[in-house]
Amino acid sequence: MSSIIWGNRSVLFLRNYLPLSFKVCRKPVNATQARGLHLTPCMDKILSFKLSDIGEGIREVTVKEWFVKVGDTVEQFDDLCEVQSDKASVTITSRYDGKIVKIHHPADDIAFVGKPLLDFDVEDDDADDSDSESSSDSETEVGSGTVASVPPTNGGKVASEEDVARHITLATPAVRRLAMENKIDLSKVPATGKLGRVLKGDILEYLGQVPVGTNIPHPTIAAKAEKAVQTATGAVVTPLVDGVEPLKGVPKAMLKSMSESLKIPHFAYSDEIDMTKLMDFRNQLKSVASDRGINKLTFMPFCIKAASIALSKYPILNSSLDVEKETVIYKAAHNISVAIDTPQGLVVPNVKNCESKSILDIAKDLNELIERGRKGTLTPRDFAEGTFSLSNIGVVGGTYTHPCIMAPQVAIGAMGRTKAVPRFDENDEIVKAYVMNVSWCADHRIIDGVTMAKFSNVWKQYLENPALFVLN
Repeated sequence: MSSIIWGNRSVLFLRNYLPLSFKVCRKPVNATQARGLHLTPCMDKILSFKLSDIGEGIREVTVKEWFVKVGDTVEQFDDLCEVQSDKASVTITSRYDGKIVKIHHPADDIAFVGKPLLDFDVEDDDADDSDSESSSDSETEVGSGTVASVPPTNGGKVASEEDVARHITLATPAVRRLAMENKIDLSKVPATGKLGRVLKGDILEYLGQVPVGTNIPHPTIAAKAEKAVQTATGAVVTPLVDGVEPLKGVPKAMLKSMSESLKIPHFAYSDEIDMTKLMDFRNQLKSVASDRGINKLTFMPFCIKAASIALSKYPILNSSLDVEKETVIYKAAHNISVAIDTPQGLVVPNVKNCESKSILDIAKDLNELIERGRKGTLTPRDFAEGTFSLSNIGVVGGTYTHPCIMAPQVAIGAMGRTKAVPRFDENDEIVKAYVMNVSWCADHRIIDGVTMAKFSNVWKQYLENPALFVLN
């Protein structure tokens, strides 16, 4: 049996009497609305497209950009959006053919793995074959959220935030009851909530029960006030207010990684490297590098290759520590992580298998990582399986530093700025030398100072005598 609204009465009738091409749909109808029998075809079904696990233990992502909008019709494998995890950007593609009826997260919003990204309107056949949940879950979720509480306007359409703020005094039932008990007109109470919502504290401040200024206006209120406040010359005066910003993307990843890093007992070691011969050596290779498509040859590929050679002699620095089992895991590949400054923040992808690559091969891979990092197109694979880290803080400035180890790695090096300084040569004459400072940090639970110093000496030997590179 099914129930429909006809006029102002509920009528029960047998479902079997309906045409096969229709199903009975239940819709709330006001008493002053429909006066006739309405049958709505229900051959379509709403499915929630949930964010799948993208690996690397990632539980949440930031939606960077949508490639579709509500009302678009898409097919399987069409691009839907691009999301940014704390490690890389990933493009999400469609699993269905259908029409998009709802987008759950705007750009720059946080989306969680296993939660809906958007809703599809698909045919029943496709819906029955799908593993996704039906619209009942989606409707329950909406019903408990803030969107469902927005009053409908313009013939039943949901009012926009701008319409709500302009025509309706927003307040919760508890706040309205408090205003009614004190015989207060809510429209006259200065609101500090989002989009002009009147809060309980606003009423208490209006009644004089709390000091004026106790309630800090929501940023949406402050933005309007910024436009309204002007000086006599017409210049906009920006009010100074405290701000709160949630961590997401790269800054959130830094919070996690540095919290783990500081659980490691760090041992620090520093030295000076004479880069004079390496500068001449690099200048000689620039033309060869250009012929091979490498337009920019920096000192970093030489530092990476020298580190790989030194790691071959002291493999304990290319390992990880299993604290629970009290074992050291030696890594065969030299996947050297390099810190790159990008618009999204500092990221640390790695150059794979440096032990089997030449300096020019490393330079080519490094340039590609830098380019993709600046475009925000690095993938989780670029960050996976790093075994040792180098950071060139000298491109920004500074000399000595104290880098933090990236767990589960056990060592990291940071190079400072190369600068011209006076030095004595073998004839005790003062000459101009180009000197770079390096700072190493190692996990002192398995690496002692002597091992770190010996490693640094090998690395230094190759940079100060670059002709030795031809031996490797």
